[in-house]
Amino acid sequence: MRHGKKVNHLGRTASHRKAMLANMASSLILHKRITTTLAKAKALRTYVEPIITKSKSDTTHSRRTVFAYLQDKEVVTILFREIAEKVANRPGGYTRIIKLNNRLGDNAEMALIELVDYNEVYGKDVEAKEEKKTTRRGRSKTAAAPKAGEAKAETAEEVAPEATTEEAAATEEPKGE
Repeated sequence: MRHGKKVNHLGRTASHRKAMLANMASSLILHKRITTTLAKAKALRTYVEPIITKSKSDTTHSRRTVFAYLQDKEVVTILFREIAEKVANRPGGYTRIIKLNNRLGDNAEMALIELVDYNEVYGKDVEAKEEKKTTRRGRSKTAAAPKAGEAKAETAEEVAPEATTEEAAATEEPKGE
């Protein structure tokens, strides 16, 4: 029976699991999203979220604690400089897991785990769709009527062609004489 056993061992020894999760967390911090199996993604979420929370307070102690987990200086500096600034106001939930199609070789459930604040797909599409509103109906009378700024532009265009015709007429008269 598995009563009260919350850690997924992922079929690995403790040292292998620790090294694998540290490498996956480093890759997630560097690339902002990785594709892995669903079980590993869920295990990685419980591993990396406390590390990101620890990075919010930039002290020597927290840096050393995070380095003990990740074992990579470059990743620790990226975490404390870039990611900690973006997640400063977020009270948790720094990662998102999106289920993908099963893997072809062994039919394993695949998932995409990403940092929420570094998402390029969801935020921009929603904003672009909200801005573009088209209907199949005809335009209303208020939209068809020219605005004040447009009326001034049209009168300026109307004045300019008259001036060019007068200049052309003036230049043609001396040629005829």
